[in-house]
Amino acid sequence: MKYFCISEQTANYLQKYIVIRKRKIFTGSRTAMELIEILKKHKNEKYIFPCSNIRKNDIPNFLEENGFHHTEAVIYKTVASDLSDLADVNYDIIAFYSPSGINSLFVNFPEFQQNSTRIAAFGPSTAKAVRDADLNLDIEAPLPNAPSMTGALEVYIKKINKV
Repeated sequence: MKYFCISEQTANYLQKYIVIRKRKIFTGSRTAMELIEILKKHKNEKYIFPCSNIRKNDIPNFLEENGFHHTEAVIYKTVASDLSDLADVNYDIIAFYSPSGINSLFVNFPEFQQNSTRIAAFGPSTAKAVRDADLNLDIEAPLPNAPSMTGALEVYIKKINKV
């Protein structure tokens, strides 16, 4: 059995919880396109694509369009948590890591007004979801000078405080 992981983090997680020989794991650096380049070298394999009920289409479309033998397995469902107990809490910054987080915000607080709350987003699809929801995107990650959300927050705080 071979494992194809979108990132080194996923590969490390697998190695922590499953007994695997290193040469059986193939990883991209960060994006689906990098993983697709690796998949091209293993066209004759049979694939199972574990995913959420909400997912991007890039990898499944690639597999389908290029005749890979594959099965999609929805192994978890993304749902909005009940955050109603936070209705009277105000935050300086709210950070989102996926478009489903934006959806969850409006499911829980349909009348949400951004006011002075700053919005942070990790990744281009999350940033797009923030803009599509007519929210002001104050902090975006990753950036060349801030590859993590923590780094982007630090850059923003220094800029705002003119440090």
